[in-house]
Amino acid sequence: MNQISGLRLAEPYHRAADIERLFSACFYDDFRTRLAGDAVEPLYAPAAQPGEDHVVYYRQDYFASALHEIAHWCLAGAERRSQVDYGYWYHEGPRTPAQQLAFERVEARPQALEWVFSSAAGSTFHLSHDNLECAFTDPASTHRFALAVLQQVGEFCRRGLPSRARQFIEALSARYGPSAPLDFRRYQLAALI
Repeated sequence: MNQISGLRLAEPYHRAADIERLFSACFYDDFRTRLAGDAVEPLYAPAAQPGEDHVVYYRQDYFASALHEIAHWCLAGAERRSQVDYGYWYHEGPRTPAQQLAFERVEARPQALEWVFSSAAGSTFHLSHDNLECAFTDPASTHRFALAVLQQVGEFCRRGLPSRARQFIEALSARYGPSAPLDFRRYQLAALI
């Protein structure tokens, strides 16, 4: 990592545009799905008409946002991929404790897969509550969610990845160098808290 005045900056090779190309090379021909940045908010938009592309939008040009949205896409089945945002509900923060718990249940798996993708790409993963009030006021919630994400990473490492996620990991490893992203010893709870 480059450092300027103590700040860690992503290496120049962590460009979202590169992830767009990798995603397209892996999935466009079979799924007619493309990854697109510069969005104000992430969104999955299935094709409106036959013959049109499905689009996975990620936030601005953020590398981590691209990986996170790809994780959602890799986990979504055909039925989910036919619906806007995979048919999930979304409550912006601040959320009630019950809404936050529901969010964490849905997000543990995609965030775990994002962490594995980040590991394969040699980039840093950051746990996201997507609810600033929760992250700063409830350490128990942070610990609970971090543990759920770590446990899901363990499941991926032990049982393997869904086929599209496995294909994308292979592309990431080819692009960024082999890094043994499915070696569970690479993942520590302390890195999330």
